[in-house]
Amino acid sequence: MIPPTSAELLTVPQVMARLQLGRSAVYDLLRTRQLGSITLGRSRRIPTRALTDFIRTRLEQDAA
Repeated sequence: MIPPTSAELLTVPQVMARLQLGRSAVYDLLRTRQLGSITLGRSRRIPTRALTDFIRTRLEQDAA
């Protein structure tokens, strides 16, 4: 498995901007594991793949 580069890891504020959600909403998604993340020290990072998977899952749910 190839380790992700820093360009593939997003910060919470970057995810907030991409989803146009507030900080609490993004942390709720992380807490409920709807959106995957990793912890580096005290920082939370969201792989771009996890964000893409989250969006695809939500689109599929809305289409059903």
